[in-house]
Amino acid sequence: MYCLTLQSSEPYLYLAAEEYLLKNSSEEYCILAINSPSVIIGKHQSPHREVNTEYVEKHNIPVIRRISGGGTVFHDDGNLNFSFIRNCEPGHQVDFRLHTKPVIDFLSSLGIDAKFEGKNDIKVNGLKISGNAEHVHRNRVLHHGTLLFSSDMEMLRSTLRKDTSCYKTRAVNSNPSSVTNLNGLIHSMKDVYEFRTKMTEYLKSVSMISEDYHLSDNELTEIRSLAGSKYRSWDWNFAYGPDYQFIKQFDYQGITIDCELNVVEGIIKECSIKENILFEKISRKLTGIRHLPAELKEVFLKENVRDINIFNFF
Repeated sequence: MYCLTLQSSEPYLYLAAEEYLLKNSSEEYCILAINSPSVIIGKHQSPHREVNTEYVEKHNIPVIRRISGGGTVFHDDGNLNFSFIRNCEPGHQVDFRLHTKPVIDFLSSLGIDAKFEGKNDIKVNGLKISGNAEHVHRNRVLHHGTLLFSSDMEMLRSTLRKDTSCYKTRAVNSNPSSVTNLNGLIHSMKDVYEFRTKMTEYLKSVSMISEDYHLSDNELTEIRSLAGSKYRSWDWNFAYGPDYQFIKQFDYQGITIDCELNVVEGIIKECSIKENILFEKISRKLTGIRHLPAELKEVFLKENVRDINIFNFF
């Protein structure tokens, strides 16, 4: 198995590299990456339902859909992302315990008693340090996960939506867990980069990875193209998600407003805003636009409504 250590902190590039190597090579890989702040949702999730849309918009934190299922995770420069791309016998690709074992063994070598718990988590003392997901492509599997080393816990909690009751959908739900960082348990390591180096050394010592891998110019070109055309796109990150219904009641200038949106492939197909003549007019203009803050804001500004909190609609 080759070891690819990505030097870029772009989450788009990381997700594109995984997919490209999974689908365009027969080799096995371990990919290690440290990304800038981003929220990564599962393939079958609705982004606005999982994410605190107001917070990520105001802090310019991208929301990106990955090709594997499961729930939402947070990346930042205190989190180590690991990916294993392996060839497997048909029907035996999905095996979370098998693919998380090297990580648990590595943590054990540091004196950390980590355990695989639930469907896809690694926990220490009952607290989650790693969320994992898998995607099967023919006879190959992509297993990837997070390792919280020194992540910004306040930002992590702020990016995730706490109350999802205004969304009605068949989309996959996340299962929130209490989380913790590893740096409080590993006082000998100064940062996540040293942690990544130690993990690489351990995987080499147990002969899981044989040598370092460097992307060719052609591979990097293809990966950057995929990152741009797919992982940076609204079509993949928002339109791909399952249909949903958004129902919320809020106050505007002392009036109670009842809002209902039906969103299909990221587009507001039906919009009902009652109890206010102006809003009823605006609701007709919201129909057919993308369910994004900037596009709703544009409609309200054209109607000279400048004091509305756009995030009441998310």
